[in-house]
Amino acid sequence: MNQEYVHGYETQEAQRLWDQADTLARLLHGDTRFPPRSRVLEAGCGVGAQTLTLARQSPEARFVSIDLSAQSLASAEAAVRSAGVKNVEFQRTDIFALPFAPASFDHVFVCFVLEHLRRPADALVILREMLRPGGTITVIEGDHGSTLFHPEGADARAAIECQVELQRRAQGNALIGRQLYPLLIDAGFSAPRVSPRIAYADASRPQWLEGFTRRTFIAMIEGVRERAISEGLIAPQRFDAGLHQLRLTTKADGVFCYTFFKAVAVRPVDG
Repeated sequence: MNQEYVHGYETQEAQRLWDQADTLARLLHGDTRFPPRSRVLEAGCGVGAQTLTLARQSPEARFVSIDLSAQSLASAEAAVRSAGVKNVEFQRTDIFALPFAPASFDHVFVCFVLEHLRRPADALVILREMLRPGGTITVIEGDHGSTLFHPEGADARAAIECQVELQRRAQGNALIGRQLYPLLIDAGFSAPRVSPRIAYADASRPQWLEGFTRRTFIAMIEGVRERAISEGLIAPQRFDAGLHQLRLTTKADGVFCYTFFKAVAVRPVDG
């Protein structure tokens, strides 16, 4: 895979991922359960922010969680062991060079991974081969083009676009959420079911305002400031004005809305 992770691997980014996972757990994973004794491949586990939720919700399933980053895997394993969760094993490997035999898993889970891959369609084909016929894949991705907020601000839009462009330059796609259905069809899966999951925050929902608007989305945009400026995408004054406008959405009259897309599809029994 050897793909650049546009957000980096600093401690601040790891904390943002945990904040994001905590806030979005019910929205994204509330309906995710795997049967007892099933074998689940979590492809691209990162720091384990999703792993804990998955393993706790399906305590009798067995998870194999993989990632290319040794640093992220160490963090994930430490978090899982510290929580006393015992149904997860970790392995450092590349999605494009998996060491497992075909049809080794009953289910595959992929969350916030395809957006960082230069060849997401090929990755899905490889993951399909890991599934037994009739097994399922669950894929979750965001889409920065779905961002809505009040008060509206052109500088805020420009700052968000910097993140989208930086991810594009890293050969990823921050707008991939809207493409899950065709990607899964093209990869040979059947019966994809895609559901939008809307993260909405205003002053009446303080946990979302803090956990998602401030500590997840704005923190993500703030994290690309130096790189966006150094690559000449935006002037420092305009980026900072954009951050200021985004922070206004956390005030008493502010609103922030973002859509994630969750897809579940099946490996055909004859495919």
